[in-house]
Amino acid sequence: MSTAVVEPKKSETKLNQLEQIKQFTKVVADTADFESIKEFKPQDATTNPSLVYAATQKEQYAHLLKEVLADRKKSGLSGAAQIEDICDHLLVQFGTDILEIVPGRVSTETDARLSFDFEGSIQKARQLIKLYEERKIPRERVLIKIASTWEGINAAEQLQKEGIKCNLTLMFSLPQAVRAAEAKVQLISPFVGRIYDWYKKENKRDYSGPEDPGVQSVQEIYTYYKKFGYATEVMGASFRNTGQILELAGCDCLTISPELMKELSESYEPVERKLAPEKAKQADIQRLELDEKKFRWLLNENAMAYEKTGEGIRKFAVDVVKLEKFVASKL
Repeated sequence: MSTAVVEPKKSETKLNQLEQIKQFTKVVADTADFESIKEFKPQDATTNPSLVYAATQKEQYAHLLKEVLADRKKSGLSGAAQIEDICDHLLVQFGTDILEIVPGRVSTETDARLSFDFEGSIQKARQLIKLYEERKIPRERVLIKIASTWEGINAAEQLQKEGIKCNLTLMFSLPQAVRAAEAKVQLISPFVGRIYDWYKKENKRDYSGPEDPGVQSVQEIYTYYKKFGYATEVMGASFRNTGQILELAGCDCLTISPELMKELSESYEPVERKLAPEKAKQADIQRLELDEKKFRWLLNENAMAYEKTGEGIRKFAVDVVKLEKFVASKL
């Protein structure tokens, strides 16, 4: 007598934590490594000069730089202008190749040294979009990353009016988030891990779960946006551990490194949705009225946000220079 094999019902099929998170949050790969992106199948991907520099040091991506160098050597440019041109093309080449893997969008960063340069940020963003359009990539698939300074947010506001979507990065406080939402920016990236790092060092203690200050910062921003009906997407970024990610399940987007995506994909523990618009709409919070003076003062008053914004800009600028030196060495 043969025994029939009983197929498990759909509801009994266990999903890993990464798959569970994907049910209510857009997962974004925080890497320029194509293999990781293929493995974990995120919706979008984010890059920056640090990630692109790290990728160019790997054997399997050396050909990308070679191709860009061969193509741009005949640009007629020389010196710093030639190196800047090659770096722009390299960033866009990585972005274009990533868009062949992900169904959604890629974030490409402007030069961190333009963080206080309103006009410069706009020109750089237009240039990057122009390079994408030359590769037949439509604007809606690209987010231009700009630091969350007063000048950066104003530049993003102008770019959004031109149909260039922006991702405001290096965000550490509610005033930065509120100003970004008022500027009708497409997406913001509050930095969970770097906020956590600051408080851990400052208070000489560890944090986990809902008491993590980085987690609390994103919860506060998410609640404010949903309460007052802002369309700007909130994307938690810079995670130190999977606990921080699980506390923000339900956030619009989460950008996660390959190491942490791997960890989540290997766990089958249930994931509880922590953030939801309905809950946020019930919150008892006041609107924050901002002009430039108030923005600058509130940012100055928040030692963590002020220090981390400045430090983040400096670190990204160092990585831009590293990438430029690396390119120069290959010319």
